Amino acid sequence: MSGITEVIGKNLQSWLSLHLIPGMGPVTCNKLVAHFGSPGAVFSASVFDIKAVCRLRRDSLDALSDVGRKKLHELAGKEIEQAAEQNITIIANNDPRYPPLLQNIHDPPIVLYVLGNPELLNCRGVGIVGSRAATHYGRSIAEQMAKSLARQGIAIISGMALGIDTAAHMGALAAAGRTIAVLGCGLDVIYPPSNHKLYREIASTGAVISEYPLGTMPDNFRFPARNRIISGLSLGVVVVEAANRSGSLITASHALEQGREVFAVPGRIDSVKSAGTHTLLQQGAKLVHSVNDIVEELSYAGLQRYEEGTVHDDTELDPFEQLNKEEAVLFKCLEVYPRTIDEIVRQSGLTPQKVNELLLLLELKGLVVSLPGKSYQRRTTSANQSD
Repeated sequence: MSGITEVIGKNLQSWLSLHLIPGMGPVTCNKLVAHFGSPGAVFSASVFDIKAVCRLRRDSLDALSDVGRKKLHELAGKEIEQAAEQNITIIANNDPRYPPLLQNIHDPPIVLYVLGNPELLNCRGVGIVGSRAATHYGRSIAEQMAKSLARQGIAIISGMALGIDTAAHMGALAAAGRTIAVLGCGLDVIYPPSNHKLYREIASTGAVISEYPLGTMPDNFRFPARNRIISGLSLGVVVVEAANRSGSLITASHALEQGREVFAVPGRIDSVKSAGTHTLLQQGAKLVHSVNDIVEELSYAGLQRYEEGTVHDDTELDPFEQLNKEEAVLFKCLEVYPRTIDEIVRQSGLTPQKVNELLLLLELKGLVVSLPGKSYQRRTTSANQSD
């Protein structure tokens, strides 16, 4: 058994050594492996033979010198040791645990660092992405949509950024579902730092993954590359809120290139935060009115719209069944967009004192959300709540 372990270790070390060559991305690395047959064969080849396959930068060629190859091998060994100390699993491109969906994209990562359950990478999943500076509406929709999908056994994949990503992860966790966070830095660098608790929760029940070596900082240029992994792991990607020229649109672009479905959640037509999602809809993205729109579109992949014993938002009670006559009148005056007390008073015809009283009762019932500036809105209890 120890002999098999040793062979696996050497194979991983070869893949990791290739991954650590400076100036070489996954496309070049995979091209060399395809030509020579294995990472070990790449390191056995001469620099002349390697240069005949592809053009390399000077720092890459230096790393492939005799001295450079020895240093790479030592670095890879230390990386494996450090990962093991932190309970991080490193999965090479040819590892049986490497997700097939990701392996079939144009530029699959050479290795994946995984903190949590590596088997989760092979689950059916949907990516949910959007603006970091999301509105309350966007965060609420992302969280409820993730919760509903997670309840149907679908893993939620996102980037653990603030805003929509965080809401999506939290929705999956709230439903006791599975979620995967893809980082644009090393797994030992928690970014953003404010998501430290979320990072730990995802790692304990799901998986936090990265293609970057330990210690890699979250430089801006790394996130577009990170986004291809989010879409590559997903059957489809849902964009909840996104401005034009945003990272979420880059994820959607990767998804299209990879043959994945792209979904977009409409927002207010006067909101900059929804301009990107509306552009996606104009370009042919699937409009999402409820999670059923996602599940039905992906049914070809074996997703079940309904599963026996599965909790589904469509089975929840109609909010009106919980209300008396006056509460129902007031509730009809509310929308998923904020409304001021004055607006609610004018439309309802009730006194300001009565409106305040009823709003408090509705808030206690979990149907209304109080916002800064004495504004109120309906709580989004599902992605397809009707008026």
